[in-house]
Amino acid sequence: MNFADVAQAAERIRGHVRRTPMVRADQLFAPLGVEDLWLKLECLQVTGSFKARGATNRLLTLPPEVLTRGIVAASGGNHGVATARAARLAGVPAAIYLPGNAAASKIEKLRGWGAEVHVGGSVWDEAHELARAEAERRGAYYFHPFADRQIVAGQGTVALEIIEDVGPCDVYLVAVGGGGLIAGMATAIREKNPSARIIGIEPTGSPTLHDSLRAGEVVRLPAVTTRVATMACGRTDESIFEIVRDAVERVVLVEDEALEAAARWLWFELGIAADLSGAASIAALMTGAVAIRPGERVCGLVCGAGTEGMQGR
Repeated sequence: MNFADVAQAAERIRGHVRRTPMVRADQLFAPLGVEDLWLKLECLQVTGSFKARGATNRLLTLPPEVLTRGIVAASGGNHGVATARAARLAGVPAAIYLPGNAAASKIEKLRGWGAEVHVGGSVWDEAHELARAEAERRGAYYFHPFADRQIVAGQGTVALEIIEDVGPCDVYLVAVGGGGLIAGMATAIREKNPSARIIGIEPTGSPTLHDSLRAGEVVRLPAVTTRVATMACGRTDESIFEIVRDAVERVVLVEDEALEAAARWLWFELGIAADLSGAASIAALMTGAVAIRPGERVCGLVCGAGTEGMQGR
């Protein structure tokens, strides 16, 4: 994948997804020690996450005849909802497979979009195997959340909007599940803002890219223990790994509890209801997993909507 793919995706999906706002995180009760922090609110995207970009781009690149038997996907939640919406736009059925740790709110949203929902497997990788088998059985088209050039290109359009709206940032903080979002954004950022620091954030219970980068090759995790289904993946794709290896400064790890605390911080400070993946950039700053240098402009991506920030536990 290259920058032209992202630029073409931006033109293709214009008018089919929202251009989400940027907000400066200031006037805070509990500051994070960052002088110039901006948040990209993809939690306000149609379907509630950035995933609508990739799914819509993939839909718009396909001839209608390949979709006549519907669309199948496996997801921790957000990609599934985006795929269900794409199927609705195409007027075809969607079957979405979720692991057992998927949030009930994501299942409810999927059903609201008219998807056929199946829960199977303990983690995304197992749901993925079930979904691929079902797609083959039906003759349906499979929407992979990250091992798909057009879906990754669609996710990269987030970065183009950030740079167009607030100019280049010094640091970009990006949540990682399978890696499609950070790969797409990094492709765009390196073209437009080559000196930027791009940092990925994973849960300690799903260090997929972290461990692959350390090993110098794609590895399969022996176990995925995070409770955050939208950030859980046992193995990334080789093409994603190559982009991240060449373009991302590093990937840091945070505990699930830090993601929960960050979601509460977003709700308290800014009234933003984020899912736990959407709170990852704040968690990295709160825990000190990422050190920000004086004067650096930082962009954090609130990549998904949820109710975790409002629970106050």
